[in-house]
Amino acid sequence: MMKARQQDQQRLLIAMEAARLMSESGIEDYRLAKRKAVQKLGLSEARNLPGNQEIRDALFEYQGLFKSDSQPAQLKLLRKTAIDSMLFFQSFQPRLVGDVLAGIANEHSRVELHLFVEYPEQVGIFLMDHNIPYKEKSRRVRYNNECHEIRPAYGLFADGVEVEVVVFAIEELRRAPNSLVDGRPMARGDLKAVEALLDERPGSS
Repeated sequence: MMKARQQDQQRLLIAMEAARLMSESGIEDYRLAKRKAVQKLGLSEARNLPGNQEIRDALFEYQGLFKSDSQPAQLKLLRKTAIDSMLFFQSFQPRLVGDVLAGIANEHSRVELHLFVEYPEQVGIFLMDHNIPYKEKSRRVRYNNECHEIRPAYGLFADGVEVEVVVFAIEELRRAPNSLVDGRPMARGDLKAVEALLDERPGSS
């Protein structure tokens, strides 16, 4: 049986490799990153896998060590695009979520916004009225321990940056879905909060 110290070391190695894969390959799914990390490290018997938060922490560390010459500028660009997009969608009370808000976004990342409407079709109509090309999507969200729920989403591009907006009912503005990282309500940033992030160093948000 593997000793506790060896298990901890293996857990750390998997977290670090998963973080590297997410940073270099653009993998978004934590479960997939863990599986690929286990395969890459040849740890077929690995059972003590790191949690998503451990991988997120390792991702901050990896980018600080190996992407310090490019990631901060890329993050700033994405946050500027987020601000422009939030101004465009300001009638829908936009909130920034995901890696751009957290400060770990890189060249593979997209801007992710939550919009709040009276009826779901409003966003599509708004985009058509402004002649903005878009792709219809859907996203699964979860609240507390309830089953996953489906929310409509739209994919578009702003200045060459991918932007994804997920559409929620107005009453969900104060009811954030659970984060895939730690299971707690997802962090959301309004326009004022995102503007304040522009001068911050990655990892400080």
